[in-house]
Amino acid sequence: MFASIAGVLALVLIIGTVFIVKNVHSKNDETDLVAETVETPSKEDDDAKIEVVYPDEEGAADSVEDSDPESTATKETGAEVNVVDIVNASNVGENSSITYGIDVSKFQGTIDWAQVASTGINFAMVRVGYRDSVTGEIKADTNAKYNMQEAEKNGIKVGAYFFSTAVNNTEAVEEADWVANYISKYAITYPVGYNCEGFENSKSRQYNLTKDDRSKVAMAFLNEVYNKGYTPIFYASKNEMANDTKWNTSTIGSKYKIWMAWYNQDTSNVANGPSAGFKYDMWQYSNQGDVPGIKGKVDVNIAYFGYNGTESAKDTSGREVATADVEALMKFTEVNEAVTAKSKTNLRDKPSQGADSTVKTTLLNGQVATRTGVSNSGWSRVVLDGATYYAVSSYLTTDTSAPAQAATPAPAPEPAPAPAAPGFKTKFTDVNETITAKEMVNLRSKPSVTDADSAVVVTLYNGQTAVRTGVNNEYGWSRVEYNGQVLYCVSSFIKVVE
Repeated sequence: MFASIAGVLALVLIIGTVFIVKNVHSKNDETDLVAETVETPSKEDDDAKIEVVYPDEEGAADSVEDSDPESTATKETGAEVNVVDIVNASNVGENSSITYGIDVSKFQGTIDWAQVASTGINFAMVRVGYRDSVTGEIKADTNAKYNMQEAEKNGIKVGAYFFSTAVNNTEAVEEADWVANYISKYAITYPVGYNCEGFENSKSRQYNLTKDDRSKVAMAFLNEVYNKGYTPIFYASKNEMANDTKWNTSTIGSKYKIWMAWYNQDTSNVANGPSAGFKYDMWQYSNQGDVPGIKGKVDVNIAYFGYNGTESAKDTSGREVATADVEALMKFTEVNEAVTAKSKTNLRDKPSQGADSTVKTTLLNGQVATRTGVSNSGWSRVVLDGATYYAVSSYLTTDTSAPAQAATPAPAPEPAPAPAAPGFKTKFTDVNETITAKEMVNLRSKPSVTDADSAVVVTLYNGQTAVRTGVNNEYGWSRVEYNGQVLYCVSSFIKVVE
């Protein structure tokens, strides 16, 4: 977590339960939005009782199209680093400041960039696109333009990266040209990165490429990025780059910047970074960053360079106003069918009942809307009077002539309280096992999502662990210990850590 303190930015890193504070000089099951329970709706707001949780980056990966190579890429959980004169295209002057940033994609959902900016983040590396791992088609990240636009608007300097599955130099140059054209209307100050992962998977387009082949493809991309007027940077994990294991790192690094991913290292001396056996210019030190304005976890980075100003867009002609992709974290199956409300249901501007979602209108029984998409998360995309909205699927019916239901559907059985504290009636079977969230799950003060005194104490994300001490299979609740607290969660949203 990052905060601004008396003109000096303080960086607070949360790694497990260890808090590290440093002074920063200015410079694969498909997962969707999931509901913990569905209750009988009130007359005032017939979907107000559905509690939702949002998947984090890792949990969201399989909820989008499987052919996005970054959705299935596996991340691995040096002397003093100095900035040297390497190929760059800065027009505003590069300096040796240490700067702090994040890298983001559609997997972070809709980011509140004003909140991010208030933390003192210096830069954001925005994924702008990828080459489809199945079809080979180049596709834009659906939140790229929104992220570049909003980061820029809020004073955060912008860099970019592309997730490549190029199999030859021609495809690499094509990718670089596509990226240069795509970002041309935005102020790109930080480097433009080449990101290639998963090439050892037998299903990868790059599976048969040798280390030399891959390195030549990367260099073709980086060379073309430079030719287009941007500063190139090469991204890979430390283990892939050390000793030229998977990449010709010494060759690439002799000409271009290196962006290294290496987690769970000592961050007590971030000004130098850990010794990796090769020179690197940017360090992605965790994928578990907590940053206000971003739901779930985010990759966090240290750059051993900064810039004296902000670049201007290369294409200064007018650009369209970009909006966020509200479906970025869930997959909708396309349909085309007439629906009406069983009784009535709220139509919202996004498939969420959080504070970021607004009820725009109400669909009444007898009014007909067109349903254009259905998600396994329990949401439907509907079009009414030419506008697109989102509704809870269980309150819609395709029988447009059906009369309004006299009573709302019976709710799912509500888990009964358990005897882990005075007043609880149902017993838990004692267990002792380490668990994590499948995507993310609310940990509560009481095993109920409806009782007024049941509060969400903390949210557990995939990769974070707790100890399950009890389970009640009849009602589907688990008792867990987390940071010294006894809490409760819905069992179906967690899994045992092997």
